[in-house]
Amino acid sequence: MEAMILILGLLVVAFVALGIYVSVKVIGAASRGVDRTITQARRAVEDTTLRAKSYGQMGVVGELAQLRLSLRMSMRATQEALQTGVAEDASLSESLGLFQRLSVHGRELDDELKRLEREPDKRTVASLLPGLKKRTEEITRSAESLRWAARDRARQFADDDLAALNVQIDVEAGALRHWTTEEPVAGQQPDRSDERGPEQDPAGATGPAQRQGNGPEDEGIAQAITAADPRQRTTYPWQKTARPETTN
Repeated sequence: MEAMILILGLLVVAFVALGIYVSVKVIGAASRGVDRTITQARRAVEDTTLRAKSYGQMGVVGELAQLRLSLRMSMRATQEALQTGVAEDASLSESLGLFQRLSVHGRELDDELKRLEREPDKRTVASLLPGLKKRTEEITRSAESLRWAARDRARQFADDDLAALNVQIDVEAGALRHWTTEEPVAGQQPDRSDERGPEQDPAGATGPAQRQGNGPEDEGIAQAITAADPRQRTTYPWQKTARPETTN
């Protein structure tokens, strides 16, 4: 009885611990989802504000907003391209590491541009604009180089895979249309005219050596086909003359 109570107690504790663990995971996932939503909403608001400043305001403020907007759009597009590509191509992990190092400089520049937007001394800010534009162009050019290299690599892989697939489809299509290949008609003998030997004429006659024969067997075959003429029979000295038959 005590053993049963102990087992039930352990089961209750296990279920409680499992419930706490699941609750923590669910709360954490929900919290991350909320944070992600808030971040996306804040980013959208900031992008909209920067677009409004770049098009609606003239002078230093508009130029700073334009620099921030171009920097953020380029870095965001490169990050999405690399993160999407690294899931399919592990070789992009090094490129993603380089982009993370580049992102440090991008965030520093974005923070500096954001501070200069609130700077009351616009003349000093105007004197800093050439250097800020140069830094922005360098960062965005590096980000675009990584992004387009990753896209070109993915496009080349897709083209190679498509070419190999087209070859396989052509082979399969040819196998499915096997009846289109030329086959001999039933009851018709194949043309063997090209298989004649060098000593065989078109009528099927043999050469001189084959007509003369090569031994006694060939002579026996010739005599069996054509009977020998007794008047042309050759006699030899050692052969005896046949005696004439006498009648009694």
